[in-house]
Amino acid sequence: MSRTKRWVPVVAVAAMICLVALCIAVVLGGQSLVQRIASDASFARFIERVLTPSTLTGAESGRSAGIPPGKQVLRLPGGDPPTLDPHLSGDSTSAEYIVEIFSGLMAYDRDLNLVPDLAERWQVNEQGTSYTFFLRKDATFHDGKPVRAQDFKWSFERACDPRTRSITADTYLGDILGCRDKLRGQADQVKGVEVLDDFTLRLTIDQPRVYFLSKMSFPAAFVLDRDNVERGGANWTASPNSTGPFKLAEIRPRERIVLQRNERYYREPKPLLERIEFVLAGGSAMVMYEQGDLDMTPVGLIDVERVSDPHNPLNRELQLVESLGVYYIEMNTRQPPFDDVKVRQAFNYALDRERIINLVYKKTRQVAWGIVPPSMPNYSNPDLQPLRYDPEKALQLISESKYGDVTEFPDITFHVLGAGGTTGRVIEAIVTSYRQNLGIDIQVQQTDWATYLRDLNDPNNTNQMWGGEAGWIADYPDPHNFLDVLFRCDSKQNHNFYCNPEVDKLLDQAAVEKDPKVRGSLYRQVEQQVVNDAPWVPLFFDVQYWLVKPYVKNAWLPPMVAPKFQYYYLER
Repeated sequence: MSRTKRWVPVVAVAAMICLVALCIAVVLGGQSLVQRIASDASFARFIERVLTPSTLTGAESGRSAGIPPGKQVLRLPGGDPPTLDPHLSGDSTSAEYIVEIFSGLMAYDRDLNLVPDLAERWQVNEQGTSYTFFLRKDATFHDGKPVRAQDFKWSFERACDPRTRSITADTYLGDILGCRDKLRGQADQVKGVEVLDDFTLRLTIDQPRVYFLSKMSFPAAFVLDRDNVERGGANWTASPNSTGPFKLAEIRPRERIVLQRNERYYREPKPLLERIEFVLAGGSAMVMYEQGDLDMTPVGLIDVERVSDPHNPLNRELQLVESLGVYYIEMNTRQPPFDDVKVRQAFNYALDRERIINLVYKKTRQVAWGIVPPSMPNYSNPDLQPLRYDPEKALQLISESKYGDVTEFPDITFHVLGAGGTTGRVIEAIVTSYRQNLGIDIQVQQTDWATYLRDLNDPNNTNQMWGGEAGWIADYPDPHNFLDVLFRCDSKQNHNFYCNPEVDKLLDQAAVEKDPKVRGSLYRQVEQQVVNDAPWVPLFFDVQYWLVKPYVKNAWLPPMVAPKFQYYYLER
């Protein structure tokens, strides 16, 4: 999740559903890929049909009063989650299931408004450092046990316990007084978590932070049932007693995952689907969809042109969506040759991103010159000065670096997702571009998703460069979740070890700034500086194509990982 720090892999179509949560694009400024594709006559009618108000809002909201008639079983492709423990989750594959099974104090609604979830309401003190949450008295765990403030205290302290080995607690709970002390083994409790009574919880943070409430929607802040966790031991997630709109009914690795409706769910809308069946195996998701074995599926590059043809019957079931996600190459600023900023800049100038998008992705992605997706609500950076393709400039920068010439570089290994087979076309294109423009032969090493995440979160990571087919998707719709979480000097999600004290000063100002215009200006300065310092080679902002059967009603495809299936129902 990023939950989520959300690391998002681009893999086989059959697993794509769990890798990125998507939404119908509502463009808030600038020209999006949706608009540019719409200028192509062959796409015009499709865009006009897809981006209608009813599609954008999921207007079918009637049926919420009762369970619709007929079999309410939704079938879609899924991926094997590295974990179902909310406190250990750091990837979108895991998060897609976790946000349906578990819940926390806050959540996002269909308009991306932050709303109370297990909390009924909250109060903030004048200093902006103390949050008092009043819990719902009707909320229970799946077995009917009431949710109490004590459950949250135990859950926060478990997440901040070094024995839990959470990779996200520092980032998402570290603002709470005492969390980092406990993570370092310097405290037995998290002193900033106080139980005032059974239904009142107080969280105290180290200083005012305008984004703190958003972090409470992240899985690291989800509540767990202590008895369930302690009695279940290492395998407690095989039968979690949680609070979300769905319960885990079955999990068969590499086969299927089944979620079942939680009849006790406390919040509107109540889930209408009886079950959700994630298919983890079985061949091509497109073939299964066309044969009627799946109710919705993402569309891979090989089928995009076919289903985009307005004369194809499938075109009527196609939805074009943009996510708050970005894909990139990441460079370890501690490892040669990327310990030199001029080398990192050269790797930006030497990569012809537009050509890769046009040829490999068939113009179905939007080239990323910056960090924050253009669909980010209330944020844009039209004056960003990118490091555009210029191979001559790249060679000049290498000659000016401390290495002087690529012959003085150490061997470079590019770590990517894979299972030891042929690398994807985008990886091949990247390696070829660097060979042609810089005269460098880069070795490619493939690893599976779980190993990739393990290496990524190793504080002693010595990998030189990685990415290409993996990226970051928003945990909450705020530029902080990209610029602060990923590039602050001491952030645990800063895997490239980039550190610029001037950037941190700007991030500190943005953290407490209440004026949206001033805050946006601070983040634009940060984004430009990060682009200049080049710990990344941004590749593209994600746009994907989905097929959804006409009988799947009220389907919401959010721009980030968020609980969504409680809105769905089937009308055959």
